[in-house]
Amino acid sequence: MYERTDYIKWDEYFMGIAQLSAMRSKDPNTQVGACIVSDMNRILSVGYNGLPNGLPDSEFTWAREGEDNKYFYTTHSELNAILNCHGINLEGSKIYVTLFPCYECAKAIIQSGIIEVIYADDKYKDTVGVQASKRMLNRAGVKITEYQSSGREIRVKV
Repeated sequence: MYERTDYIKWDEYFMGIAQLSAMRSKDPNTQVGACIVSDMNRILSVGYNGLPNGLPDSEFTWAREGEDNKYFYTTHSELNAILNCHGINLEGSKIYVTLFPCYECAKAIIQSGIIEVIYADDKYKDTVGVQASKRMLNRAGVKITEYQSSGREIRVKV
């Protein structure tokens, strides 16, 4: 009997879901996605960075700097994924993120009981904020894993 061997691994699958979720973000500068997964490899929630429900994108700025900027209004992908769970217990789960979590999201990850962060990009690793995030996650015992891409291109047939 023939058995397929070219299927994608769990990490590729869940990071792919996070990457696809990021594509929903309307932020013109940075699109970030997250996927929370149970210890049984079941997707519990997804999220992407954007405005809270009900806030029209056209009425709020996407500017990165200045007195009025997007950071006052947007919710990061990790927090959105956590909030989208609507009471589901996240103890022992993992979160796949396309960008390493900020210090505010690290707090939410720790508080929710997520035990591992798998991240694809760490482009802000030298900032004080991400260093604080890593310090908190490490101290709380949350495992931090850099996603290792297989290098293979994954295409979806539609």
